[in-house]
Amino acid sequence: MTINFEYHEVTASPRLEALLTERLNKLESKYDSIVSADVYFKKENSSNPEKGKICSVRLSVPGSNIFAETSAASFEASVAKVSTELRTQLQKRKDKLQAH
Repeated sequence: MTINFEYHEVTASPRLEALLTERLNKLESKYDSIVSADVYFKKENSSNPEKGKICSVRLSVPGSNIFAETSAASFEASVAKVSTELRTQLQKRKDKLQAH
């Protein structure tokens, strides 16, 4: 699986890349249809201190792509939330394919 990282108004972080790469590799081991992932980290000016650090991930899989985006107080929390959302979407797609 190829993973492309993009940063908007955020400095590149090898630690964040390693954290998300580890989580995506776990997903790939369970759902082997993942071809590539595009990851976006960006900051949003928000008056709410519990939001503002956004992590977006688009997974290329056969059929339509899977997309998830979350906003939290830290990038680590955003990564955790987005990986949970992706796992849910992948499981739904897998269940749907097995039902047919």
